Amino acid sequence: MDLQLTGKTAVVTGGSKGIGLAVVRTLLAEGMRVVTGSRTITAELKETEAVPVTVDLTTAGGPARLIESAVAELGGIDLLVNNVGVGDTDDFAKGVRFNLLELPDDAWEHTFNLHFYSALRASRAALPSLIERRGTIINVSSVGARAAAAGPANYNVSKAALNALTKVISEQFGGQGVRAVTVSSGPVSTGVWTDPDGFVGRMAREQGLPHEVFMEQLISASGVTTGRLAAPEEVAQLIAFLASPVNITGSEHLIDGGMIKHV
Repeated sequence: MDLQLTGKTAVVTGGSKGIGLAVVRTLLAEGMRVVTGSRTITAELKETEAVPVTVDLTTAGGPARLIESAVAELGGIDLLVNNVGVGDTDDFAKGVRFNLLELPDDAWEHTFNLHFYSALRASRAALPSLIERRGTIINVSSVGARAAAAGPANYNVSKAALNALTKVISEQFGGQGVRAVTVSSGPVSTGVWTDPDGFVGRMAREQGLPHEVFMEQLISASGVTTGRLAAPEEVAQLIAFLASPVNITGSEHLIDGGMIKHV
């Protein structure tokens, strides 16, 4: 299937690993030119043909600097994938362990800077080019936005805000040819789940359980109908399809193995 992406340009935030790296690889395979921004440039990212930019996207000026670098490199932007997220395992764990009375302001601020403000700032910086090229913004969210009471509260609330941002962009700039779409994943086989020192691995040690056993228990308890983690490549394939010239905007697309049960 030809997605008609050959020769187009993309910016992917957080493209050094996990879902972001899979998106970079998939878009390159579809013939796109890609610039990606992250705090570190991994060996796996260096093996791709993407142009990496070292940048801290949680800072006020980081996203704009990435977009400026991308425009200089690519000449313009057809697609922005706001993917960066999770970050440090300790920060992620705070949202699980602490309730609203215990979770400090700096935890909320860091989480919103990473998951919401990075996307807002990158979108704002990229919109002039996206309007000119009738481009697309894809925000990578989480099913946690629909289940705010479960899991890291600050993370889930920030993702709910990101979902709302998609709607705002779609409504405000759809008339100028810009599409905005949300992709919400359930459990994905990234380091958060599979790395022994990742969030799930550390929780398993605290519970005195083997990593694999604890992971299977979490998947079951989460209500994942398929009984397995999604692969980052599966999320990337959905993103590539939504980046193609289809009449889809303002909507959320789940890739959660059936975790969300309500209509």
